[in-house]
Amino acid sequence: MSGLVLAIDGPSGSGKSSTAKAIALRANWSYLDTGALYRAATYIALANNVEDEEEIIRYLEKSDISFDTNPAEPKISVDGSDISEQIRFERINDRVSQISAMVGVRKLLIDLQRKYITDAPIGIVVEGRDIGTVVAPNAQLKIYLHADISERAKRRESEMAENIGKEKVGQSLANRDEIDSNRKISPLTQAEDAAVIDSTRLSLDEVTDQIWKWLKQRNLLGLPTIAVIGRPNVGKSTLVNRMIGRREAIVEDTPGVTRDRVKYEAEWNGRRFFLIDTGGWEVKPEGISEKITAGSEAAITEADLVMFVVDAQVGALDEDQSLVDLLRKSGKKVILVGNKIDNAEDESDGYSLWNLGLGEPHFVSALHGRGSGDLLDLLISQLPEVGTAQVDDGYRRVALVGRPNVGKSSLLNVLAGAPRVLVDDAEGTTRDAVDELIDFGGATWRFIDTAGIRRRAHQASGTDYYASLRTQIALERAEVALVIFDASNILTEQDIRIVSMADEAGKALVIVMNKWDLVDEERQLTLDKEIERQLERYPWAQRVNLSAKTGWHRDRLAPALTTALKNWEKRIPTAKLNSFLGELVGGNPPPVRGGKQPKIKFATQAGTCPPKFVVFATEFLETAYRRFIERRLREEFGFDGTPIEVAVKIKDRDNA
Repeated sequence: MSGLVLAIDGPSGSGKSSTAKAIALRANWSYLDTGALYRAATYIALANNVEDEEEIIRYLEKSDISFDTNPAEPKISVDGSDISEQIRFERINDRVSQISAMVGVRKLLIDLQRKYITDAPIGIVVEGRDIGTVVAPNAQLKIYLHADISERAKRRESEMAENIGKEKVGQSLANRDEIDSNRKISPLTQAEDAAVIDSTRLSLDEVTDQIWKWLKQRNLLGLPTIAVIGRPNVGKSTLVNRMIGRREAIVEDTPGVTRDRVKYEAEWNGRRFFLIDTGGWEVKPEGISEKITAGSEAAITEADLVMFVVDAQVGALDEDQSLVDLLRKSGKKVILVGNKIDNAEDESDGYSLWNLGLGEPHFVSALHGRGSGDLLDLLISQLPEVGTAQVDDGYRRVALVGRPNVGKSSLLNVLAGAPRVLVDDAEGTTRDAVDELIDFGGATWRFIDTAGIRRRAHQASGTDYYASLRTQIALERAEVALVIFDASNILTEQDIRIVSMADEAGKALVIVMNKWDLVDEERQLTLDKEIERQLERYPWAQRVNLSAKTGWHRDRLAPALTTALKNWEKRIPTAKLNSFLGELVGGNPPPVRGGKQPKIKFATQAGTCPPKFVVFATEFLETAYRRFIERRLREEFGFDGTPIEVAVKIKDRDNA
């Protein structure tokens, strides 16, 4: 999955390269100078003395053009030879616009540019002339940078390998502007949604500070991440709850409650960051503990800073020393935290943690809050300005809900193509809601894997109770609910109640019949009857039969989600709606109630997500007639995959 893209367009000499490199260095992102690629193509054409487009393309296809995306020292090479200096010669300047205007050349190099963008691990700053309009039209932030021709000539002259004079440089730039702006293919134009900066009288720092401000305002800068690591039952989740200021991580006295690594957003003194709560790390894990330990080690790799939590009441054990060795090998910065220090006497005993060799231990009481503020101050001071974790990014949110062990986590993993969340045959493996960004079906989706709902929240206790609450919160955050059934087992009341929860929450709905590889013909016939009988209230729900284990029919999931979301956001024009309603009432008037014939005046769509309609009538409309209106609305306008609401507002005859 590609990361964030910052597109900077503008004419030659406007400061694109210097600005792009400065931003990339500051954010620790990749950097791509697309102009250097076109200069390399020009270099190849001149080196082989060819002018015909087909000949140039033939030489380009035989050549290996490579750009080093390190912003500290970007280099471009052809067939292994560094040509970073040669492409700045005047003979290249004179021909680059003509060659870059060739359709075949642009196609080859645009494909190469998009590959660099896709391969960028975190984010990339791309500068050129058609980045925001052609190369990366979906870039999260687009900048159009320009300056007066005299200032641009002065800057370009200072960059050139040859001294040819400011006047000649200015004329060359003007000629390039003319060609670039008027070529038929990918001309130099400002993207409609680009932010514009005139850099004529601005310093490099002023330009980069403005772009940095926009990145922060739009939540596009990655947040730093802290992994909370330690043995089971040392108080990691309690400490996480204390630091985020709310009870989100599940806490019990029983060791091993936390299993998946779960990411929470936190803020302290204006700095935002992520905390990763992990399961307890063990030296020789067995069974499900092996997967939990692997998850903890993955969190260390993902984090910018590691907080190693030790139970100071127990002291350092041999297992802690083994974890110290692992942390040293990771090369990550580590903060040692001694938890369960409730008073000064406990603190004096806690200094034995110096023996771990990780420097000064920092004492807290996660349960009572003692020392937590000082610890947060320390963590903030050690965090990088920009981390690798992206914040909310506008991707469509999908909640995976269902009973335990129906295959929610397995489905998420097969869509991701990697083991993102813990999967085990033991029922109820997942306990926290886990967010993951996944590319499939031609789009990026934010999936929220949830704990299985065993019973009604008021009947549950302990871990099940909090897991149920977090599932409900995840459902509220989502736009579409993916309700997963085990098709090989009989549908239960619990399955139907989960569908009802999604419907009552007003979310788009897709029903997944999982484990289809275990369903024979006899079970299919029985299942059809169960669905007809128990899901008769939800004939509009999108249904997909698949197997998460084998990946069978997973390609049908993206179209179903897309359709459900499209209908969830659908709005019907008032004129079209009332034309439909007039025909409906003319052919099927509402039934007489109490000796009075209700008269429908008009209707309007009051909202979307989900669609809500208000019908204005002179009398109350029977529930059955409202359902009739809803059914006909679906037949006329679609609305597959989304609940819709039809309300009635009484409008007096006198005021009609």
